[in-house]
Amino acid sequence: MISITDYTDEQVKLCVKNDQIDKKLYQEYGVKRGLRDEQGQGVLTGLTNISQITAFKNVNGEKIPCDGELLYRGYNVRDLVNGAADKRFIFEEGVYLLLFGDLPDNEQLAKFREALNNSMDFPTNFTRDVIMKAPRVDIMNSMTRSILTLACYDDRQDDLSLSNVLRQCIMLISNFSMMAVYGYHAYNHYDNNGRMYIHRPDSNLSIAENFLRMLRPDKSFTELEARVLDIALLLHMEHGGGNNSTFTTRVVTSSGSDTYSSIAAAMSSLKGRKHGGANLQVMKMMDDIKSHVSDFGDEEEIASYLDKILNKQAYDRQGLIYGMGHAVYSLSDPREQVFRKFVEELAHDKGKDKDLMLYENIEKIAPMLIAKERKIYKGVSPNVDFYSGFVYEMLGIPRELYTPLFAIARIAGWSAHRMEELVTTDKIIRPAYKSLVTDREYVPRDLR
Repeated sequence: MISITDYTDEQVKLCVKNDQIDKKLYQEYGVKRGLRDEQGQGVLTGLTNISQITAFKNVNGEKIPCDGELLYRGYNVRDLVNGAADKRFIFEEGVYLLLFGDLPDNEQLAKFREALNNSMDFPTNFTRDVIMKAPRVDIMNSMTRSILTLACYDDRQDDLSLSNVLRQCIMLISNFSMMAVYGYHAYNHYDNNGRMYIHRPDSNLSIAENFLRMLRPDKSFTELEARVLDIALLLHMEHGGGNNSTFTTRVVTSSGSDTYSSIAAAMSSLKGRKHGGANLQVMKMMDDIKSHVSDFGDEEEIASYLDKILNKQAYDRQGLIYGMGHAVYSLSDPREQVFRKFVEELAHDKGKDKDLMLYENIEKIAPMLIAKERKIYKGVSPNVDFYSGFVYEMLGIPRELYTPLFAIARIAGWSAHRMEELVTTDKIIRPAYKSLVTDREYVPRDLR
């Protein structure tokens, strides 16, 4: 009897043989792989009022790389962060802005926070019957299962009225932290023999504060810790309609599917290592660098090892320095630039100045090495993922929760794009593929 594994190990050779497409054909037919050209310009597939990403400027009719800018509903994220210096926590304010299009006043924000807090609850026994059963190290899959199961408790699951979809989105935004943290504690208990803590969220706290409160055994955290996490959530919450998970949200929404299915599909996209899993890739690479570089201040030693990574002689031999470069940005990622000062403040507070030195040296050295080794159509600079994993590590957040944290932030953008798709567009997204199929003469089975 042949096992399914043995069968697939053998048959996959046919998949490789018959599914391989000569990459030269993409250029011949003008097909932009990944919906982007060689200069990193994306294929225009939609319109949006939600956010804007700027990576180039036009000077005398010529496209010139520039420092990146990210706008939420027209507001620069730098201004949002700087303007909230005296307000402590701004993620919820950012969510309001993305969903409703305007910055809230104090009364509007208070009402919105009350709506979020009132939604921060699971159906009776949901934690026990869904989250705690069959726990897995992959918390993203655990969360996706929870999202789809919540649909079973919603009598209006398929109601696509805007008010109902907005209700569903706000409920999911409220509950994502609980899904992630409870999912982790269940995995840690059953698979790692650790202790399980199921702390209820506090309705008086922000989403960032509640995340740390529910995660930690003693429920304690400092204002600085919560503030830095809050900023991280704000910077990750939205990045245009063209990023993989948000585009997935819009594609599934365009088919007329329900909110739970749309968000679950976005989760499946985000967990990929080329998307939301990027910060974890950075941390694994940094672990390797730390084990091979003895002096974090020695730029020559660091450059020597980074060169080995680039030339596929070290780490995972993929030739990539993770956390460097971005599909859209050219000279700089504004999220990384905004985040850096908070990273530095937290590193000083946690006594991680030596590690910070290593990150800063890699940030300086890596772009020069990449530019030397490869033809670059636009600038290379660190992206937000380069530092985010370092921050989560300093906050004592388990690595299993790094990508879920991205989801906790990005569901705000997904929700805004789902609403915009429903309000504006009534056409299913259906792109075209160039077929390379040629006619073949049918041969009866007995003669094959």
